[in-house]
Amino acid sequence: MLRMLLLVAVVLLPVPALAQSRAATCDRQCLVSFIDRYLDALVAQDPGRLPVAPGVKFTENGQRLALGDGFWNSVTGKGTYRLDVVDTVAGLAATFVTMREAPGTPLIMALRLKVDQQRLSEIEVLLAHSEGGAKNLEAMGRPREGFMRETPVADRVSRPELVRIANMYFSGMQRNDGKGEYPFANDCHRIENGNHSTDAPPAPGRDGAPAGPRPDPKTATSYSARWSCREQFESGLLHFVYRIRDRRYVVVDQERGLVVAFAFFDHPAGKTRTFQVPDGRTVTGGPQQPWTWEIAELFKVEKGLLHEIEAVLERAPYGMTSGWSSWEDGMSDRIQFQEAR
Repeated sequence: MLRMLLLVAVVLLPVPALAQSRAATCDRQCLVSFIDRYLDALVAQDPGRLPVAPGVKFTENGQRLALGDGFWNSVTGKGTYRLDVVDTVAGLAATFVTMREAPGTPLIMALRLKVDQQRLSEIEVLLAHSEGGAKNLEAMGRPREGFMRETPVADRVSRPELVRIANMYFSGMQRNDGKGEYPFANDCHRIENGNHSTDAPPAPGRDGAPAGPRPDPKTATSYSARWSCREQFESGLLHFVYRIRDRRYVVVDQERGLVVAFAFFDHPAGKTRTFQVPDGRTVTGGPQQPWTWEIAELFKVEKGLLHEIEAVLERAPYGMTSGWSSWEDGMSDRIQFQEAR
């Protein structure tokens, strides 16, 4: 009789609760430990150290490889910067971390791991070969405090709502016209490959000459890293980011208001480089040849606004997809997110 009651109790659990109960076998500390184990095995160049599920899937910069190939052959060590994000509901973990590659060159790696029943079933890697960017991240010493800060329980929102707000960033940048709804907090700041891409300090001119004046968003013909998040979007000068697709929202940390997304930014060039900004001026900007960025991007959401943004990006063959989506989804700008897996 007791056995029958237990079976009925399991059957009557809602599907999300079942998914959460399975994921609960690997809590926050457990998921972080899988990141540790992966990085240790990687540096040792020994994938045999990892507990993997049958048929484990591994991609590096969008290319499916045998686990142990690719960067496993050239890695020489860990760096000193690491930013972890975990999703205890879905059993997922991600990290943005600096590494070393032969002959000791710094680079940045974005890593996503899927843990099923204490085994790795999915491994996704994006490598950004930016030596200067890796050194910049390490010079910061540690990730920004906002990424570590827990959201007060009363202010927490649903996982789909966190994804919705993060997606407004991609939708606002795609064919940016300066007239959209941009959910930026006043302290919003973005770092891309270790470089400040908003509110950046002025760079000195040639031969150490003083930097020029801060460009005016209302009269400039190209956007500036010295502007705020909102100024960049309201300028309409990001229009050349013509398509942001394969938008996979892969790790959502509800406790800290964090969302990790993988996506591709397409710049088709040609006639898409010429567009009108909000005041009616016609400008031309962006890459002159078709160009795609493969990107992993982390968003900090608090009270419906974006505060901190951090991205890892590498140039990819124009129009390529991630290896995790169908071709149709890979070319679409729709949200790809499953509440629980």
